[in-house]
Amino acid sequence: MARYQVILAYDGSKFSGSQRQAKARTVQGELEDALRRIGWTGMTVLMAGRTDTGVHASGQVAAFDFDEWAHSAEKLLGALNAELPADLAARKARIVDEKFHPRFDALSRTYIYRVICDPIRNPLMERFAWRVNAALDENALKRSAEIFLGAHDFAAFGSPTSERGTTARKVTNSEWGKKPNGAWQYKVRADAFLYRMVRRLVYVQVAAAQGRCSVKEIQLALKGRGKLPAGLAPARGLTLTKIEYPDA
Repeated sequence: MARYQVILAYDGSKFSGSQRQAKARTVQGELEDALRRIGWTGMTVLMAGRTDTGVHASGQVAAFDFDEWAHSAEKLLGALNAELPADLAARKARIVDEKFHPRFDALSRTYIYRVICDPIRNPLMERFAWRVNAALDENALKRSAEIFLGAHDFAAFGSPTSERGTTARKVTNSEWGKKPNGAWQYKVRADAFLYRMVRRLVYVQVAAAQGRCSVKEIQLALKGRGKLPAGLAPARGLTLTKIEYPDA
């Protein structure tokens, strides 16, 4: 038996998320269909995590057993990409241990969220960013990002990923930076994330940077006190960029 690990990149604009659905176009569904066209007879592909409708990825991880493949991992990559749609690609492929699980073996996940400040539409950037009208206070962004570092209960910033799941998470990187094109970029790395957690973190930080709430209020909310503006940053600005494993 051979288990393969594949690194996926996709433009999430026309996908109803990554997880297979009966009547919607998804990343998992397209991947499984492409595999079947090259001889795979498995039932399901294992995914490292779930991304929402409209969320992008450059480092999503999938794994599957493929006993029928008698060629190299490089040839598998080529055959798979020949069958995948234009908005989904397998960037890397390799054979891993037969017990490898892309979700349960992950040590950390990294996301990037992009924000542009412009009162006028920018069609060349908005497919992968959230455009806001008002300028952002750099100091407020930096101070709010630092609040999330470390182990906390993030119940105010997302929902558990399972019925009995915990809302405790450990964030090891949380920082904003400005790109040469003027876009703001938020990078966050954690052992795991709650459902819609990154989009909520971005929304409240942007709110603080626009004066709609204070950095102190974010700090209090993290401790279970106080109330923050309701809302989520749009899915289109979010990209899953990296998942780390012990053998890395």
